[in-house]
Amino acid sequence: MSDIDLAEGAVNVNAAIIAADLGLRPDGVLGALRDGRLTAVCEKGVDQHSGQWRLTFYHEGRRLQLIVDQSGRVLERSAARRRLRRRPSGDPRQTRSS
Repeated sequence: MSDIDLAEGAVNVNAAIIAADLGLRPDGVLGALRDGRLTAVCEKGVDQHSGQWRLTFYHEGRRLQLIVDQSGRVLERSAARRRLRRRPSGDPRQTRSS
């Protein structure tokens, strides 16, 4: 298997490809998927993006996005930490009333 395999409607990604950007060890990726700490979204391109896939992985405030072609070659890669928005002081959504 290559690092990313898009065969027969299934997407298989080598754990080492996503682990470092998400703060995981490769041997911890499968467990994180199983227990829901790591989630993934796979989107198939249409129109001008036909033949491409967008694979997005989320783990503990981190996001990794890969754009790959049909052969599994990574065309684009971006990793980011999600920012938590702070509410201004006095915002009624900041506290709950009983």
